[in-house]
Amino acid sequence: MYSCIKNARAYDPVQNWHGEIRDIWFRDDRICNAPAIEQQQKATIYDVNGDIVMAGGIDIHSHIAGGNVNTARLLLPEQHRNHLMRQAATPFANARWSSFETGYKYTEMGYSMVVEPAMLPVNAPQVHAEFADIPIIDTAALAILGSDDLLVNLIRQGASQSQINDYVAWTLHKTKALGLKVINAGGSQAFKDGAETFNLDDVLTDYSISSRQLLQTLQTAAVQTGLPHPVHVHCNNLGTPGNIQTIVDTMEAAQGLPMHLAHVQFYGYGNEGKFGFSSAAAQLMAAFNRYPNITMDVGQVLFGQTVTLSGDVMAQFARRGDVSPNKWHVWHAENEGSGGIVPYQYKQTSFVNGLQWAIGLEIFLLSEDPWRLFFTTDHPNGAPFTRYPDLLHLLMSYEYRMACLENMHPEITEMTLLKDLKKEFSLYEIAIMTRAAPARLLGQKDRGTLQAGARADIAIYREQENKSLMFRHAEKVFKNGELVLDDGRITQRTNGRTVTASVGFNQQIEQTVQDYFDRFYTMKLSHYGITDAFMEEQHRHYLATKVSGQYSA
Repeated sequence: MYSCIKNARAYDPVQNWHGEIRDIWFRDDRICNAPAIEQQQKATIYDVNGDIVMAGGIDIHSHIAGGNVNTARLLLPEQHRNHLMRQAATPFANARWSSFETGYKYTEMGYSMVVEPAMLPVNAPQVHAEFADIPIIDTAALAILGSDDLLVNLIRQGASQSQINDYVAWTLHKTKALGLKVINAGGSQAFKDGAETFNLDDVLTDYSISSRQLLQTLQTAAVQTGLPHPVHVHCNNLGTPGNIQTIVDTMEAAQGLPMHLAHVQFYGYGNEGKFGFSSAAAQLMAAFNRYPNITMDVGQVLFGQTVTLSGDVMAQFARRGDVSPNKWHVWHAENEGSGGIVPYQYKQTSFVNGLQWAIGLEIFLLSEDPWRLFFTTDHPNGAPFTRYPDLLHLLMSYEYRMACLENMHPEITEMTLLKDLKKEFSLYEIAIMTRAAPARLLGQKDRGTLQAGARADIAIYREQENKSLMFRHAEKVFKNGELVLDDGRITQRTNGRTVTASVGFNQQIEQTVQDYFDRFYTMKLSHYGITDAFMEEQHRHYLATKVSGQYSA
């Protein structure tokens, strides 16, 4: 059966559509060209009367599943969505933390795919079990390597790049990941030895390997194995005044190969001024414009209560003194990695927090290429993903930005370029950053566009001057051609898909991994990772519980 969204004001950067009135046809789960007249007469018609239509949104970096996410849930039960918080006038009141309600909130905003950017391989079963519990939206995960003992041992022992490539590809296959994540390469191992900082050219004493060497080896592996997404990098020295040089050095270390840098707002910091903390956003963006092989996401800070969680144990341990409320958790797994959970409240009256807010906006507004800069808050580290509409309003309204700036520490206006950056993002540019560019970066050619052959993931918005209100609740959302949200309300709880990469590797690498497991792991290799049967069972379980009516919006 054919369906048609008539009189759509369509924005699709892939097809260079700038809001012209068009009819969008789709059949089953795919967008298609207009059929013959007799088939059009039998079609289901949705006349949206000039409403804004875009492809479903894609979030490339949002922590929605896994060990750190669930430890944060246990540590902060008061932040969970419950009956009392439904009435609370706080940003976190809308941040539903259960895995299945994550799907509802993303769908309400018109999103159709979200990437969990930090899956520890040993934790892959939990991540995928949660993915199966998230309705409607599609999901994917990036597997973490860079501080695992087997990798650094392979490099220390002189393993060839080909062997490293096989280990990376095997890990992605075993964990059903879409791509590769590196977090402060080697930092977890250095922390175990008592280090409090670990720079790009610092060396792991026990292995004689630098962070730069680890990063470049994994970046080369991502390129040579043909992964759809570039290596996704959390740089050294996150959140440290003066760390601007670290991220510039990391861009240079990429050697012209593709590399994605995550939540870069947390690296746009100078150490000037009477507070020893300043904006280096202009320096960051000047470097970014020199390196066309680099892509970045911002990690915007917004004010309110949140919780920071990360596999960067050094950064999390260092910020434990800023915890609010007063409880935190840091952990280290001997063979694979580490992490920490630190609750935090960004305050509008704080100079540091206000400058972080301004630096993120400077990065957005100084960008010369929306195809290379991506829209994130590093959920929940900079702000919950439910605050995306507020960030869109900031980017699209200079007047609103200035009204917010007036309520902040007076030094911020003088120490940033914000008052002089009068750019207002257009709907077309928003469609690039939140739809077309993420699809291209992830290698998903049938997403992020309204062209024939693409998935029928479609979001419809009623235009409003207040973009926060406009993007908080879509009017209609179609997922795979099914109407899942109508008049701002969820109408169906369909099953989302998990997107994975398929890369080949030499099977001999399994013997190397087996030998390592036999020597150092308490877990059997046969119990490690994800099987196809496990994936099928998780989705069968989801379908069974959905049909039995155990979920409620």
